[in-house]
Amino acid sequence: MKIFLALLLNTGLLWLLWQWLRRVRQLPQLGRWVLPTLALKLLATAITLIVLTEDALYFLDWSRRMTDQLWQAPGQWLRMLPTDEFHWQGAKLIFHGFSNTLFIVKLLSVLNLASLGSAGLNALYLSVFSFVGSWELVRQLRRLWPEAVPLAAVGAFLLWPTVVYWTSGLTKESLLVGSGALVLAAVLRLAYGPYTGRSWVVAGLLAAALLHFKMRYFFAVVLFGVLAGLGLIRVLQQLGLARNRLVQLALLLSLLAGGSWAAGEVSTLFRPNKFTSQLQRNYTALLRVSADRPHLRYPNLQPTTESVVRHAPVAALNTLVRPWPWEGDSVRYVAAGLENLLLLGLLGVASVAVVRGRAGRLPFAVVMALLLYCVLLAALLGLTTPNLGTLSRYRVTFLPFLLLLLLQNDYVRRWLK
Repeated sequence: MKIFLALLLNTGLLWLLWQWLRRVRQLPQLGRWVLPTLALKLLATAITLIVLTEDALYFLDWSRRMTDQLWQAPGQWLRMLPTDEFHWQGAKLIFHGFSNTLFIVKLLSVLNLASLGSAGLNALYLSVFSFVGSWELVRQLRRLWPEAVPLAAVGAFLLWPTVVYWTSGLTKESLLVGSGALVLAAVLRLAYGPYTGRSWVVAGLLAAALLHFKMRYFFAVVLFGVLAGLGLIRVLQQLGLARNRLVQLALLLSLLAGGSWAAGEVSTLFRPNKFTSQLQRNYTALLRVSADRPHLRYPNLQPTTESVVRHAPVAALNTLVRPWPWEGDSVRYVAAGLENLLLLGLLGVASVAVVRGRAGRLPFAVVMALLLYCVLLAALLGLTTPNLGTLSRYRVTFLPFLLLLLLQNDYVRRWLK
């Protein structure tokens, strides 16, 4: 029974993937990149399977126990899903709050019906999800703004080394970046696309938004906030208002400020004093275990809003440029440092392009919304993640969105021809 169900599910998934590949390969100018980027994604997935991380082994172990419960006591498994606890045959797993670890274990417990608990197949499912989400964003950008740099999103989401690696295999980032790309694609389609077929887009947006929130709720709140601001600007533009760029920027900032206040009223986690205190605790705890490895240090950081705001610009910059190639004593740190030098070069080229009025063809409101998202997350990660190795992984949350902007200018357009 289990083998038959697995064969049936995998056959269905392969058929869906084949149908999707046929459609996306028809994209003008970009279709020829689908199979090479898929091959790169599969290669990265295979590399992650050579030595599974502790997180991946943990996910697999507990998901197999949950799948065992699903087969033997499906009613008990269903009652467990909305809770923060798992109990089965003497084993227990208890989390508190919005645990993305528990969520991914639950998700894998369902995928195990198709994979039969195989690490390779589960890694493949998550990698392909990230791949599909990224290409759906590429497809949407190509349809809405064909005059923009066609390869920008391909380079950002499907070719940049650390993005490809960390969004492959049994990682939270596979689901996080894939769902984030789908959320952005759906919002852009609703805001700038045709009115036909919107019910399906809304349904897809809700599913992707739920997954994104479950994977990392605080980052999701920031993304939802800037995209809500983008939606508001589009509504006002269609009414003949908010044509001025300064007005659009003011609307985005006002909505974010209002959303932060409202979130603080709903949950104390988002109130300034609670937030800064938690930030300080996270920084101190991670700094303590990173003392013998390359790390960031903010000796004057205090758990106050003023101190956090004062340190935010340096933290955001550190997130983008550290580690340097000469930091650390391993090939991984050297590679990360070289990648950061390339990123720094792209930042310089994009800055010159903005000054000379050659920033690109994407709408100003879209650029500002994504830029705000990237800056806020860069500052947050720089303040809470002193370990440079961990920081290089966590920044993948926003890095492809930033690269999408950096690869849009007219100078890069000439290189990518």
